[in-house]
This record gives sequence, structure tokens and C-alpha cells, in this order.
Amino acid sequence: MEPKNRSATLEPVSGPAQPSVKHLPAVQHTLHHAISCVGTGLHTGARITLTLQPAPAGHGIVFKRSDLNAALLPARFDYVVDTRLSTVLGDATNPTNRIATIEHLMAALNGCGIDNVLVLVDGPEIPVFDGSAADFVFLMDCAGRVAQEAVRHRIDVLRPVRVEQGDAFVELSPAPVQNLHLDLSIDFPAEAIGKQTFSTELTPATFRQDLARNRTFTLRQEIEALHKAGLARGGSLDNAIVVDGSEILNPSGLRCPDEFIRHKVMDAVGDLYLAGAPLRARFTGHRSGHCLNNKVLRALFADPAAWRYVPAHASFSLAAA
Repeated sequence: MEPKNRSATLEPVSGPAQPSVKHLPAVQHTLHHAISCVGTGLHTGARITLTLQPAPAGHGIVFKRSDLNAALLPARFDYVVDTRLSTVLGDATNPTNRIATIEHLMAALNGCGIDNVLVLVDGPEIPVFDGSAADFVFLMDCAGRVAQEAVRHRIDVLRPVRVEQGDAFVELSPAPVQNLHLDLSIDFPAEAIGKQTFSTELTPATFRQDLARNRTFTLRQEIEALHKAGLARGGSLDNAIVVDGSEILNPSGLRCPDEFIRHKVMDAVGDLYLAGAPLRARFTGHRSGHCLNNKVLRALFADPAAWRYVPAHASFSLAAA
């Protein structure tokens, strides 16, 4: 990762300490100034430039392919066109206009409390960097965060909504706390992963301390299939944990013993920000992934009695893509 016009050295730990915030900020926030960086695409292996630009209040998180004369892609669940290997935004009328692997950046935006930003990317995917959200947090710390003169909105879940796929499931239900509460579990046959659980309430402090540094992972036997499909061309031990049975193939090992489940929770933080505003909800899941994360948002918004927009007088459109 190469931040433009920055001399700081990237470290896995994500920048200056932030106050522990137990409630949603009262106002919206954007970046103080634009910042750009260069990294590698996980699947294309291409050199990709990413730019984060400040945006006005009410703009939301919006993506744009700077290499195409194409429509803007709002960061919303109904603009998701693929979830097989990552969360992919796309334009239903223009198959070329797609941006993959947005979940780690979305997690950092959610965790850092950024409401409005224009994301410019000159390729079909967001750079992977080290496979976590830490470098995106670093970029936002470099750019700075500024309050805006507009109320910050949220979406309250009012009754449970659940989706299942085999023995995997996710559920959104009313929150016992003011923020998003996540409670996930995984169960992998690989001995190095096995069964893991993790629970947290999402705040800027918990995101930085507990989630941001945890990297994506894959099984060694899956890599060959991905390469045959023309994918994971930019993948390496520098940007993913590779597991082979009971072994971790990365020379540096794990950043924490339960890095696998923490990364899954971080993915969920990013995917759930595609609601279009922060959620006040309890998110429970087992063996979940990008597909179920997206499906539960679609199920939530398909039931008008299951959610409300706060403040209630604010406008919120769910117009289809």
C-alpha cells in the first residue's frame, strides 16, 4: 500500500487512540480532506489506485469507477450483484460497472463513524492491502474526520428477521444496546480453525481494538481451484492467512488465536453498513458469509414492520437499482 503524499509508515495497529463512544454521534461525519493510495487487487492482481474524497451531508457512501464513464454505485444492499467470494457492487444495466471486495473498506467506514464519502477506484476491485481493515483505518486517520451540520440517522430493527442456508443462518433482532451488537460463530473442519465464537458491541474503540487488524483467510486446497478460475491472482501470504489442516502457513502466524472469527465479524460490520445507515440491532449468526449478510438486509427491508428510520422525519429511499 502506498499512500500518496504521505511519509507515514503503515503498521498493523491503526492510528491514534479514539474516545470510547457508547452512543451514535449526534451528527454526520466526513473526511477532512481527500487521500489516495495504491495497492493490489486480490483477484485481478492489478495495481489499483483508491481515492477517498469528502462528501456533503446526506451524500452517503458512494463508489465510482474512475476508469469508466459509468454511473455511481451507492453502497447499499440492493446494489450488491455478487457475494460468492466478496461483496460486489454493480450496475444492473451495465455489467462492466462493478467493484468487488468492498467489505473491508465498508467495515472501516462503519467502525470509524464516517457517513459521507466518495470512493474512487480505477479498477474492478478495492485493493486488498494486508487482508484486514487496518490500512483503511490508517488512511482515514491521515485524512482526518470532520463533523457536519446534519443529524446522523440510524435504522432500528423492531422484530427478528432470519435467513438460513443449510446449517448456516443469520438473524437481525432488536438490540439490547444502543449500537450494533454482533454475536457470531464458525465451525471449520480444518484443525487450525475449528469452532470459534465472538461477541462484541460495535463502537469506534472496539472496532479498532478487536476487529480492524484481523485478516481474511483461505484453505490451501481452495487456492488451486481459485487460480484455475482466474481468481486470487494477487493473493499471497502477505494479504491472507492460509490454513493447511492444523498448520498456519504464514511465517508470522496469527495476530490473535481467534483471528478467524474476528475477521468474520469484521466482514459483517462492513456488509451490514450496506443498510444505508448504522444499524441498532443484534446480529446473530453461525457459519455466515457475504451471501447471508446481504440476504438478511433484503429480508429486513422487505418487511416495513421490521424496521424504522430514526429520526422518523428524515427521508430514506429504498428505490431499486
